[in-house]
Parts: sequence; structure tokens; C-alpha cells
Amino acid sequence: MTAAMPSPASPGLRTALAACPLIAILRGLTPAEAPAIGAALVGAGFTVLEVPLNSPRPIDSIRQLATAHPAALVGAGTVMTTAEVDQVAAAGGQLIVMPHADLAVVRHARARGLACAPGVATPTEGFAALAAGADALKLFPGEMLTPAVLKALRAVFPRDVLMIPVGGVSEATMPAYWAAGADGFGIGSALYKPGATAADVARRAGALVDAARALRR
Repeated sequence: MTAAMPSPASPGLRTALAACPLIAILRGLTPAEAPAIGAALVGAGFTVLEVPLNSPRPIDSIRQLATAHPAALVGAGTVMTTAEVDQVAAAGGQLIVMPHADLAVVRHARARGLACAPGVATPTEGFAALAAGADALKLFPGEMLTPAVLKALRAVFPRDVLMIPVGGVSEATMPAYWAAGADGFGIGSALYKPGATAADVARRAGALVDAARALRR
């Protein structure tokens, strides 16, 4: 039986993923690298940029990216507290991504008008997060939540709930997830690692965007 349920995604996040279903996870990005890396990603077609808060001076990088790329959805990953939500909002960020499903953080992000994608691994976590106002469900870790698991989740969640596998995602793994019902993908080390040049990132981003476009053909 299909469950009825809550919170559709915010137009900003849904629209961004419709344009490009890839979220750039820039763990380890520094403020000095942010301008060139951000330009490479947006130039390749990425519309969602995430700087995890365990990166060096992440709020500074988020501020730079949000200012330079107002048409992109820029925000933070590895968000753990409501105070961090406030810091991201003050820097111009519009997206909160979490490794877990702390409902207080989800509600606070919603109250601040930021899109929120908490990390979930079970239906219980997913439905609770949606009831708290989550805009999307980050299926994490993706290495554990296989395409077969995603297909099973799709049988009980409303189809308009955005589901985004994160962890171990690459061009090779995207097709199976897409066929199982993924709406987008968080791409980390397959796209960016600390010390990567803008040229490296542009090349990887182009290949990933091409692979994502092929899924829709």
C-alpha cells in the first residue's frame, strides 16, 4: 500500500535538480579555491553546490559561491545544529544537507526558508523527516542503500518526494539508481577532491553532466 504524505520539495530545489540532477559536494574546498572551482562547475552545467561544514572556513566559501552564482542553489553539507543553519543563511546559503535526520535542524531550516535534505536510511526516518518539513531525502550512505533498496522505498513513498542517493555515486552507478527512481545524485570524490585544479573539476563535471543527460534520453 502506498502511504500518503507530506512535504513536496521547494520549487528552488526541484527546479535546480530538473535542470541538472547533480549536487556538487565540495568537501575540503577552501575559500581561495572557491571562485575557480565554482566557475568550473556552473560552466559545466551544475546548478547545486554544497560545501560541507567540515571543510576549511566553509562559511566563507559558501558566501563567495552564493554571491558569484546567484542562479545556482548554494548551501552547506554536514550540518549538525540549528546554529549552523543560521550561519549558512547569514552567508546567503539556500540549502541545508545533513548526514542524519535531526528533526530540530530540519524544522529550523524550514523556518528560515532554506531547502533541507536530511540523511535517511529507513522509511521511519524518511517519513519523520518529511513530516518535519524536509524538501528531499538524502539516501545515505549510498553504498548501503542500493538501487534495490531505493526501488523498495519508492513503493511506499509518494512519487513526488525527491530521493537523492549520496555516497559512492559515479557515472557507473547512476543508471541503476535512476532506473530505480532516483531524482538526483550527490557527487563527492568522483567530482572534487582537495587540491584538484579547476581544469580537473571542469573535465570531471563535464563527464558527469553528459552522463546525467544520457539518463533522460
